[in-house]
Amino acid sequence: MPALTSDIRGVVPIAPTPFLDDGRIDDASLDRMTDFFVGAEVDGITILGQLGEAPKLDHAEGVAIAQRVIGRTRLPVVVGVSAPGFAAMRSLAREVMDLGAAGVMIAPPNTLRTDDQIVGYYRNAVEAIGPDVPFILQDYPLTFSVQMTPAVIRRIVLENESCVMLKHEDWPGLEKITALRGFERDGSMRHIAILVGNGGLFLDFEVERGADGANTGYAFPEMLVDVVKLNAAGRRDEAHDLFDAHLPYLRYEQQQGPLGLAVRKYVFKRRGIFTSDAQRKPLMGLTAQAKGEVDYLLSRIARVDPRASLSA
Repeated sequence: MPALTSDIRGVVPIAPTPFLDDGRIDDASLDRMTDFFVGAEVDGITILGQLGEAPKLDHAEGVAIAQRVIGRTRLPVVVGVSAPGFAAMRSLAREVMDLGAAGVMIAPPNTLRTDDQIVGYYRNAVEAIGPDVPFILQDYPLTFSVQMTPAVIRRIVLENESCVMLKHEDWPGLEKITALRGFERDGSMRHIAILVGNGGLFLDFEVERGADGANTGYAFPEMLVDVVKLNAAGRRDEAHDLFDAHLPYLRYEQQQGPLGLAVRKYVFKRRGIFTSDAQRKPLMGLTAQAKGEVDYLLSRIARVDPRASLSA
């Protein structure tokens, strides 16, 4: 599988990890999910991220999931390798790259406070995994409590040639995208791909600001694909109309922590992708009332987008 480069564009969904009700990894659902993403015409798949409940998996489970997904698709597969220590990060990164992963994603630990600490952390991470491994810089202050200014991101990019993409999840973050693209235009930073997260909550305007697509979880990745394509084709109103139809449910799914994941897994089950919507502990399930709210929101999307018309 070709290595990830800064030319990556489109939609690279963050995959949840399917579990059976007893907590075992559900290989059949993992296969269905991989095939579903391929059918949705995404441009890659990211596994073992925060959404994938990576901290709840042991090393062997993570490698097994990577091997199964990589072996089932020709799409580039990115693997989250964030870990408390560099030894664990290196071990997982090298193993999945040997299996054929296209690159890895690295999130900052929440202990980083100063600009120099952030830049130094990524310098050390690259030393650990090797400069030959393409990596995605994850900027998600809402979860990791690490504030990366555009200038800090530029320093990381300039210092590490293997940084090929920014997963942009700052909120609000439209001006950050504009600033980074401005650095490219004035020649002070080389080009990197920018794909956005946050469930795609601001995708409609992020692509207009210069983002190359989405690297996020959402129960309807086909919508994300369509919005990116419509925007690229200059069909602005159509892109916004489709996005607006999904926005109430998208907002509901983007609730922080295990609740948002519970919503997404519930809809994956409704769509026939997952056998179970189970999470590993710690978890938060959906009440009957919450499921009713989700079903209502899906029925409203279906008025515009028939892909949300799900059978009981």
